[in-house]
Amino acid sequence: MIFSGPTVYGPAIDDETRCVHYGTTKDVIAIKFACCQLYYPCHLCHEQTATHPAEQWPLDRRDEKALLCGVCKTELSIKAYLQVDACPTCAAEFNEGCRLHSHLYFQS
Repeated sequence: MIFSGPTVYGPAIDDETRCVHYGTTKDVIAIKFACCQLYYPCHLCHEQTATHPAEQWPLDRRDEKALLCGVCKTELSIKAYLQVDACPTCAAEFNEGCRLHSHLYFQS
């Protein structure tokens, strides 16, 4: 796959980080997992392809860049991502349903 920006691991289906699990027009975020510091399109991609269990980002690391906009390749801090519904750089809309899974990625 041709992709400028950080490498995204797992079964991504396009250059905007959509995957076999989530492929709508708004599924354009990849998450850097705290456990391995690698980007995956979703928790299921990590579960299926990583050789270790996922770990949540601790609350005291919310300023770290751990989200990748698949459209413009901007990396967002966890704090910034949790405050927006679209990329602050290119305005690509993010899937609001991702908030349902935030407990899998981030401590609350």
